[in-house]
Amino acid sequence: MKNIATILSILSLVGVLALGALYMNGKDKNAAPIAAPVATGTGSNLAYVDIDSLESQYVLLKTKREDFKHRQEQMENELQRSYGQMQSDANEIQKKAQANTLTQSEYEGAQKRLMQMQQTLESRKQSLTEQLMKEQEEFNSDLKKRLDQILAEYNKTHNYDFILSYSGSGSAILYTKGANNITKDIVDGLNEAAKKDENKK
Repeated sequence: MKNIATILSILSLVGVLALGALYMNGKDKNAAPIAAPVATGTGSNLAYVDIDSLESQYVLLKTKREDFKHRQEQMENELQRSYGQMQSDANEIQKKAQANTLTQSEYEGAQKRLMQMQQTLESRKQSLTEQLMKEQEEFNSDLKKRLDQILAEYNKTHNYDFILSYSGSGSAILYTKGANNITKDIVDGLNEAAKKDENKK
């Protein structure tokens, strides 16, 4: 009987639902390198992009984040349902065992079935995790490509030596006067490019 309890403890609900911390609280905020490398120089022609504003105003990024959040919730719900089913089966087996209504062979068969359910659930969790991570990495790569293209095109007519990143939550820039804030231009360019891509579909 102790083996059934062990199975349940191994696949605790907290462990199954740990995907949220992995995806939305860590990687999603920091994975996409959305600014050119920071550099400094005396007399250089500088501009900066406010990353906080870009993230809140770039429609494609906001849409993708909502999509990833929805997908994550679906994954968690699926895993939770599977865990609940396994827990229910284990509880039923325990009741029958305590009532002495199971033969030794029936108990061993039930125990084997629970172990198989555990392995299947672990494999499914790993598969879903890897799938979402791959999609996020692909989007991060596409996001950087889009930003690089917009910055290169924008700088053809503005000729900045450096375009830096700024964030209120922490960045290499400690103070800005705002005069060289090109965030709106960059966000407008990104949104317009995304619309054109959508219209081509």
